[in-house]
Amino acid sequence: MTPHKKTEAETYRQGIAKGEIPALSRAITLAESTLPEHKKLAREIITWCLPRSGKSIRVGITGIPGVGKSSFIESLGLYLARECGKKIAVLAIDPTSSETGGSVLGDKLRMQELSRHENVYVRPSPSAGSLGGVAKKTSDAVILCEAAGFDTIFIETVGVGQSEITCHSMVDFFMLLMITGAGDDIQGIKKGIIELADAVLITKADGRNKKKAELMKQEMEEALGFHRPPESGWGPRAYACSSVTGYGIKEIWQCVMDYEYLCRENGYFTEKRRKQAKYRLHEALVQNLEDSFYENSLIKETLGKVEKEVMEGKTDPYTGAANLLDLYFERLSPPRSAQEK
Repeated sequence: MTPHKKTEAETYRQGIAKGEIPALSRAITLAESTLPEHKKLAREIITWCLPRSGKSIRVGITGIPGVGKSSFIESLGLYLARECGKKIAVLAIDPTSSETGGSVLGDKLRMQELSRHENVYVRPSPSAGSLGGVAKKTSDAVILCEAAGFDTIFIETVGVGQSEITCHSMVDFFMLLMITGAGDDIQGIKKGIIELADAVLITKADGRNKKKAELMKQEMEEALGFHRPPESGWGPRAYACSSVTGYGIKEIWQCVMDYEYLCRENGYFTEKRRKQAKYRLHEALVQNLEDSFYENSLIKETLGKVEKEVMEGKTDPYTGAANLLDLYFERLSPPRSAQEK
């Protein structure tokens, strides 16, 4: 009997099932690739991983650049890995990375101690593109990491534009990190991000800044009390913390566990994940339709001409878009003779 030769997908599956980091990293790279053959293999691997995923707690972490996200993740991550025996994966959403060099791309360098721990995996942000594209890559990475045995997933977002909302749509618990003296406008208070937060953390609560951080924490507790209670039944909390001294770190993780216990008990945890999966479906449909549209050869030939007409005021954007869509769907439709067969 000829011995069974393992397929490429089987090799990946076996490596991921054993929690092998090289196999996991290569699988995530496949999921991030735009090559058709890589996409096909990645989907095969992710389909296999899906029933083996979902057992982690997914924590989103956002805040303006300079708030100390990387230091906080390292401090909390080391506590969880060393004292709680957790297996942690750190992922990122940063659609700006190709323009700015990416505040998240350097995380592996900034979290050196954490990334060296045997139970921790730090993955730099996927290459930039549309926010939807980056979100898909991060969502795939979550499934792969969970299938590889990671029970705690941190998703860090750069804290600009819509990235916080995207991050919120794929996590169980959402943290907003803030610092004293930065101003409400800058930190997103008026953008409504605070309404998404399950906990607001005032970082750098050490040295001379500790008193200011504690005062800001009290102010945030009062502000959070005015918000309408969320569907989860959870009342958002505020904490002051220090990544340098470890102050507040243990209490913050207890907060996450309290939230998970409450939401699993009342059914909100499962329902939220179901809604997130539905959201991802519609997001994927929009992304795939957009990709298909712009890859269409007839659209490629015609788009420049329509753009010029719109820019010169010869046609309005909505008519131009409608004409392009008509052209696209006309190309997709089979000839009438084929339909009649």
